[in-house]
Amino acid sequence: MSNRPVPQIKPNQTYLGFDFGTKRIGVSIGQTITFTAKPLGNVKAVEGIPNWQTLDDYVQEWQPDGFVVGMPLNMDGSVSEMSQRANKFANRLHGRFGKPSFNQDERLSTRDARDRLENDPRYEQWKKHPVDSLAAVIILEDWFNLHRQEQSD
Repeated sequence: MSNRPVPQIKPNQTYLGFDFGTKRIGVSIGQTITFTAKPLGNVKAVEGIPNWQTLDDYVQEWQPDGFVVGMPLNMDGSVSEMSQRANKFANRLHGRFGKPSFNQDERLSTRDARDRLENDPRYEQWKKHPVDSLAAVIILEDWFNLHRQEQSD
């Protein structure tokens, strides 16, 4: 879907994760020292175009080493219109901030986030966060786990 570099995860890096949507984009922050993420909130979007000032503020505050954007692929793994839009968003992040931007399959991440919020007491503290930011946590942690395993093989 893109010609982005293969991630070389190093200790003590910070990444912003995104659950792309046309009305809201969930945002999370994570570090490679713990391979965990936490929700930051949502960025309002109009037809998939984010409030760039809010994203600028997140980047300024957190100084990430890169970005991870969830790709909403079809269940059969094929590219959807929404995944094309998410890829365009990932490309714009890279162009605007000069940091690497990576894709992560996000199939069922929003459903997983809703399920965790409703059924898992460990997520009680996150109920104040919209489901999109928790989906962004899941996307980023899935990406960490995938690439941590690749580097240990």
